[in-house]
Amino acid sequence: MGILEKIAEVEREIARTQKNKATEYHLGLLKAKLAKYRTQLLEPIGKTAAKGEGFDVMKSGDARVALIGFPSVGKSTLLNTLTNTHSESAAYAFTTLTCIPGVISYNGANIQLLDLPGIIEGASQGKGRGRQVIAVARTADLVVIMLDANKGEVQKKLLEKELESVGLRLNKRRPNIYFKVKKGGGLSFNSMCPLTKCNERLVQMILHEYKMFNAEVLFREDHNTDEFIDVISGNRIYLPCLYVYNKIDQCSIEEVNRIAHQPDCVVISCEMKLNLDYLLEMVWESLSLICIYTKKRGSRPDFEEGIIMRRGCNVEHVCHAVHRTLADQFKYALVWGTSVKYSPQRVGAQHVLHHEDVIQIVKK
Repeated sequence: MGILEKIAEVEREIARTQKNKATEYHLGLLKAKLAKYRTQLLEPIGKTAAKGEGFDVMKSGDARVALIGFPSVGKSTLLNTLTNTHSESAAYAFTTLTCIPGVISYNGANIQLLDLPGIIEGASQGKGRGRQVIAVARTADLVVIMLDANKGEVQKKLLEKELESVGLRLNKRRPNIYFKVKKGGGLSFNSMCPLTKCNERLVQMILHEYKMFNAEVLFREDHNTDEFIDVISGNRIYLPCLYVYNKIDQCSIEEVNRIAHQPDCVVISCEMKLNLDYLLEMVWESLSLICIYTKKRGSRPDFEEGIIMRRGCNVEHVCHAVHRTLADQFKYALVWGTSVKYSPQRVGAQHVLHHEDVIQIVKK
């Protein structure tokens, strides 16, 4: 029996098993088996494993955004509209057959936008070019799932299922569970809060399924079995995601209003160029990018070329971005902007900067 048949069999078993207190251990074991088979499907073992032709796109710019969606939802049209790249778009499915990169210039940042071929149901198991598309998505900083506003909810659930099954966790935090495999001593299990979704026996059974008998486990929050399996697997990617609903010019105003008020959703029309400014703003926010301007002593700030950093960065990070030796020679910095109480304020290396702050670095 092949891996695909094993996955299908376990999925059928999960579907027909009633969810109650008596079956939680059985379901936990089935979920662990399913996760193990899916990992084997994604990462073939041995030299005989066939290598599929991938999309060789070098990562460039300050951030990478992957456009994922079913065929003919408007991905290529969006790429053509937001960038100077030409991606063929037509009124038939699978117009795009490879990965086409483009660059969005926004707030001084160069954001790489990847137009990926449309994926179909079963992409995670290799249908179409699904494996290659999903492999590129795992390298992105943000996933933009593009949907047709007329049939968005159906497409959204199918795409989420495909991406979840290959270890992509969208708009989720990494589980706060400490896990370490030991050489001996059995299972050491502790929790820092009351557990309602998991217990020691269930954790032990899941670990045995993975042939792990000696481990240290600490639950810092109340997590379920799926999240614990994610921690054991160790290959899960946690990415922010935006759901972009295209073709809103073909919908009623009530439907557009309903979609627009859902979390992490943006409504646009590529053909009529509606709401694209707000989409770029949401992409910028989701990527957590900020722009820092530098200033030399006695001169005006350089507003032409800012340094693009991530939200939460400090002065030391900016020093490394300017030059690799600057952090060792750092004495103090003067900062103008919203991150300080008064301008300029003298700060140390650990001071956290805000968007559009101006910094002057003083060396020893």
